[in-house]
Amino acid sequence: MSVDATIADTDPSAPPASKRTLWIVLWIFPVFFGVFGIIFVLLFRVIPPPRPDVGVEYITHYFDTHRTTILIGLGLLCLVCGGHTVANGFVTYHMKRMTSGSTFAYVYMGGLAIGALPGMFLVAVCWGAAALRPEREPRIIALLYDLGMLSFNGSLGCFATAYLAFALAILVDKNQIFPKWLAYLTIWQVVTEVIATQMWQQTSGPFAWNGSIAFWLAVIVFAVWLNCQFMLLKKATDEHLAGTRPPD
Repeated sequence: MSVDATIADTDPSAPPASKRTLWIVLWIFPVFFGVFGIIFVLLFRVIPPPRPDVGVEYITHYFDTHRTTILIGLGLLCLVCGGHTVANGFVTYHMKRMTSGSTFAYVYMGGLAIGALPGMFLVAVCWGAAALRPEREPRIIALLYDLGMLSFNGSLGCFATAYLAFALAILVDKNQIFPKWLAYLTIWQVVTEVIATQMWQQTSGPFAWNGSIAFWLAVIVFAVWLNCQFMLLKKATDEHLAGTRPPD
């Protein structure tokens, strides 16, 4: 551990980390992503994603059919979206305990914070606007449909940057907060984000926004990675000494 980190952890004037607080925040992590899954799978129905190669009639019928659940999902997301900040802030907290320093931690936090705007909020607002007024011109509803799905699946750069920072922080860390294999799994997250860039060029096939490679491969990797990240966060929290805090 660096000298600065040691000083910060032993400074009596620094507020100590409460184990109870850490455990409360830890369990917000799975609760938020569980509710997130319910919203985007059962209410918004963007997972599994609807087809990109459909006409205006299909799109308007889609919003007419799912209008109620989409609007309920939008309202629920507005209530729980702060859980995204808590979950990513908790990862940042443990990243700051690493000898790799705080820079990677802030890159991770900033990348995911910005990525949440197109990746979570924009699709919700676009689809909510499309469902709110079914009397809109069909072409406008189709535009909101495309804009929402492309923002949800195509907001790649911020997430790729955050995942890369997380992987590099683990690889250079000497405190072994997280095992090195999590870094290699995280690199696969970056790879899937790069592959998904093809959805901006394709409206059908494996590289479309509902394709087996551009979407489903990324979903599988993300699900495995997220579960591993939570289990290792739980382990890191359990091993974290009470009365200490990460360096600023």
